[in-house]
Amino acid sequence: MINGEYLANMEDILDIYAAPFSGIPRICFDERPCQLIGNVLAPIPAKPNSTKKEHQEYIRNGVCNVLLAYDIDTGQRYLMVTESKTKADYAQFMKWLLDTHYPNASKIQLVQDNFSTHSYGAFYENLPFDEARK
Repeated sequence: MINGEYLANMEDILDIYAAPFSGIPRICFDERPCQLIGNVLAPIPAKPNSTKKEHQEYIRNGVCNVLLAYDIDTGQRYLMVTESKTKADYAQFMKWLLDTHYPNASKIQLVQDNFSTHSYGAFYENLPFDEARK
């Protein structure tokens, strides 16, 4: 919600989920940044009736971004890991998803949040015009 105005109607989104398959792929998309962490000390393996012991300190080995698309009708998940969270990463993921897994689809229904990188502009800024329009 921005300035008291809903950007998407929840009922419309629920209608997408509840509708029978119409031949148009329905894809849910989201992404998540992740810390890449390592152990300072090796964990102590679990013993019977006990849990593994780990030290609270860790080494930060950077970050990555996990992009995931979920096909509502087939249950198939498509995943890509990138080093950053940019419009270019988003555009390349969507291009890969459509070219690789939905090459014959003339249209898809995409359910996603309104994060700033998830925009039409991301395609036009990072792909050739004919690819962006597709």
